Amino acid sequence: MSKQKQVTIALDLEGTLISNAVSQFPRPGLFTFLEYCYQNFDRSVIFTAVNEVRFRAIARTLAEAGDVPDWFVDLEYINWSGTYKDLSFIPQAIINRTILIDDRIEYIHPDQKDRWLGISSYEYPYPNDDRELDATIERLRQRTDS
Repeated sequence: MSKQKQVTIALDLEGTLISNAVSQFPRPGLFTFLEYCYQNFDRSVIFTAVNEVRFRAIARTLAEAGDVPDWFVDLEYINWSGTYKDLSFIPQAIINRTILIDDRIEYIHPDQKDRWLGISSYEYPYPNDDRELDATIERLRQRTDS
């Protein structure tokens, strides 16, 4: 499959890719999911409430443990403020060609809910049989093939 032209994937961190910034448990299937995004979309960015310094430290820890690809450490970080993760905060992104993957609907801009791909929160007891990232790959395939 060739990369989806000019499609940006914006990824939340806490509850979506990992448990949270304190425990930092990687969600099952994280490495495969990130590689799918990297191989199939033009641009992947991290769009999280966790500040950039903390995100970089978490990313390094995950990379050193082999839980994420090495490139994840240098993933483009989106600075934002306010109530919502407004996709206009992503430099040069085309809003109608951007998909935001996040577990929290309350962070989604009301006018951009059609750009949101929800995922259930990865929460305690952090089940090893969680398959949300695998299911999200399938949902991305369906969304981008249509």
